[in-house]
Amino acid sequence: MSQIDAKIAATNSPTSSRSVTETVNGSHRFVIQGYSLAKGMGIGKHIASDLFTVGGYQWAVYFYPDGKNPEDNSTYVSVFIALASEGTDVRALFELTLVDQSGKGKHKVHSHFDRSLESGPYTLKYRGSMWGYKRFYRRAMLETSDYLKDDCLKINCTVGVVVSATECPTLPSIQVPESDIGSHFGSLLDNMEGSDVIFNVAGEKFHAHKLVLAARSSVFRSDFFGQEGDDHEIVVTDTEPKVFKAVLHFIYRDELMEDELVESRSPCEICVSETLIAKLLIAADKYDLDRLRRMCESRICKDISVNSVGRALALADTHHATQLKAVCLRFAAENLAAVMRSDGFEYLKENHPGLQSEILKTVAHCEDECTSGGGGGGGSKSRSVCAQLSDGGDATGRRLRQRLS
Repeated sequence: MSQIDAKIAATNSPTSSRSVTETVNGSHRFVIQGYSLAKGMGIGKHIASDLFTVGGYQWAVYFYPDGKNPEDNSTYVSVFIALASEGTDVRALFELTLVDQSGKGKHKVHSHFDRSLESGPYTLKYRGSMWGYKRFYRRAMLETSDYLKDDCLKINCTVGVVVSATECPTLPSIQVPESDIGSHFGSLLDNMEGSDVIFNVAGEKFHAHKLVLAARSSVFRSDFFGQEGDDHEIVVTDTEPKVFKAVLHFIYRDELMEDELVESRSPCEICVSETLIAKLLIAADKYDLDRLRRMCESRICKDISVNSVGRALALADTHHATQLKAVCLRFAAENLAAVMRSDGFEYLKENHPGLQSEILKTVAHCEDECTSGGGGGGGSKSRSVCAQLSDGGDATGRRLRQRLS
């Protein structure tokens, strides 16, 4: 066989592909509280659920307490699922379930997932297209059934958006190892090879590399390359050795020293500023290590309580920890009565009086959110100052959100 014939034979080798059509499924529970108050709103008028996303499209559940069909004269309630985002010829399967609240499990289910459809999945042509039932349930029967409890209805909705994809044979994959640059730089720090600067911290000496430090910190970069002098040893007077060691560990490895953080955790909530993580946040601010500061903020945030929030707020304000400060202000506003009786609040009064006014501004903002409807009425996390002070939430945790998850 000639070379030309061989090439033609190679080009004619069979190929293959596979088309896969399936549904991308998602569910949403719509709770209708105050059913009796919704009655009488008018035929064709509905209550809408929040938007939810399935298969890249947004959807909503519409409940018509007086029915959608004028001919039925409010005899039935109607339920529909609507396409709430832009889309053309969106094909989908649907399921609507009216939940039996007696615990017997006798739900009313309309589903297209478990039966074959003569014309296939339903097609919604454009935004606002709906699928559902004008005569979903007879209203008189609904109002005496186990589906209605405490003037509340619960409707589960499942949407399965039809998607098709063509699969081609996949090539063998090559596994790429996880990044190990941190361990390599960490080894450089551990064995001190090529170090060109020494930090003297309270008599304890740390060998490091100017280029590494300058690459990670604008402060070090300015110290090493922005001025005259080539000091081989630098004395650090305002940082403890264990804190400076943790700073170097982060600079070289881009991670926290977990063991030291656990061991140094203070059992006293009030002494948040004395913990290693707080001192590390201060050092991160000093050396302009933004990622380290954020990591410290995240750790301190998890331990915020009524007793610790005052000092944590002062720490955050002093050292540019903006996200931690926002969390502390919100927590203090939502638990104001108990916080005002804590030692941390007294500390703010004596040392950071300006932060007290910021707490009150946050309280006012929470009140505005609640009044404008953002708080959701009785379920709001924020209550009025008068209500907090009158019912006397205490510092032991009763009626308080003591910790942030």
